[in-house]
Amino acid sequence: MNLANMMKQAQQVQKRLQDAQKDLADAQITAQAGDGAVSVTLDGHGKFKSIKLSKNAINSENPETVDDETVEMLEDLITTAMKQATQDANKKMQDKMKGIVPAGINIPGLF
Repeated sequence: MNLANMMKQAQQVQKRLQDAQKDLADAQITAQAGDGAVSVTLDGHGKFKSIKLSKNAINSENPETVDDETVEMLEDLITTAMKQATQDANKKMQDKMKGIVPAGINIPGLF
């Protein structure tokens, strides 16, 4: 195999990898627990996107007493906390890896 063919194949593989990464970022994976009382959505990379709560999840004995604003407020608070925790964990991982990987070496997906 000549060098030109190898370079062409490498470029094709790189393009397919980029396309796969985009597809994963655009994917929406949702899982439920408690017969739909809690629903969580992630992207294809496992990054938290959202949470949905049913009124039954908040007050299973008397769900009709839970108003929509309370549900929305709790969903927003949990979403904010999850996103902040994810950002903090990623920063901690990057800081830790910077101390291990020598300066100037770039490992794709690590930073």
